[in-house]
Amino acid sequence: MAQLPLADLAQRLLRKPDHTLDPEERRVLDSIDSGTIVSRDAADEADARASVGDRLADRVAAIGGSWGFIIAFTLVLLGWMLLNTDVLAHFGMQFDPYPYIFLNLMLSTLAAVQAPVIMMSQNRQASKDRLAASLDYETNLRAELDILRLHQKLDGVVIERLAALEAKIDALSRPDALAKSDAGA
Repeated sequence: MAQLPLADLAQRLLRKPDHTLDPEERRVLDSIDSGTIVSRDAADEADARASVGDRLADRVAAIGGSWGFIIAFTLVLLGWMLLNTDVLAHFGMQFDPYPYIFLNLMLSTLAAVQAPVIMMSQNRQASKDRLAASLDYETNLRAELDILRLHQKLDGVVIERLAALEAKIDALSRPDALAKSDAGA
């Protein structure tokens, strides 16, 4: 029984058979049929769909792409170089002398781990953007269909009023109606 209104709405509003509807169009027509709203917050939807790895990738990307991280990392690098060049060299205890091979290994390892994590975060952001576009499409389609339905209702009201006015004009223009109106005057 629920398929009949959906098929009717699909044909009447979208001029498509219901078996050709996209999932977004089907959700919009279902919401029209049930009288519910269709708009949702894309951020909430994306957060609900996010896995632990997705949230972790977002946090790592947020930290790794911040000025605080860049400044702190620069200070650590300068401290490492200063420690291994001047301070520990003075006591003959430097563990990573110039050209800082161990530091280069640590930086390469960090870059090798951080780059894919940032790419995961970017992929998740692209997925969020696609979700937001899909939700925007649903909302826009619902608004457009509601406006179309309002136009149809208004057209129906206008046609009824015009028909009523036409009937009154016809009634007034008949000779017997004119005679009655002249006799009454």
